[in-house]
This record gives sequence, structure tokens and C-alpha cells, in this order.
Amino acid sequence: MPNYEFICESCQKPFMLHLGLDALEKKEYACPHCKSVNVKRQISTFQTKTSRKS
Repeated sequence: MPNYEFICESCQKPFMLHLGLDALEKKEYACPHCKSVNVKRQISTFQTKTSRKS
């Protein structure tokens, strides 16, 4: 499951959540600081992991 970055539009604090795709699509998440569901997903970087060495 990937990590997603959000910012709360109520308290303006950024946070990161480890969510599955189904939870992300159903918007089953809230701000861990103020418990608001008024959050906006941020664009973030990603990292891939391969088994082959370069």
C-alpha cells in the first residue's frame, strides 16, 4: 500500500497516510490532528523498489 500526502483545510496541517486504493477512492480518511474530513490530497514524489541491482 502506498503513502499519500494530504493537507487539512480546517487546521492547515500536513499529514501522510498509508492507504489502500479502495480506502483512497471511498475517502475513508480524516485529519489525525483535528479529525476533520475536509482534507486535500497533495502531489508528492514516489519511490520504486526493484530486485535487480543497477
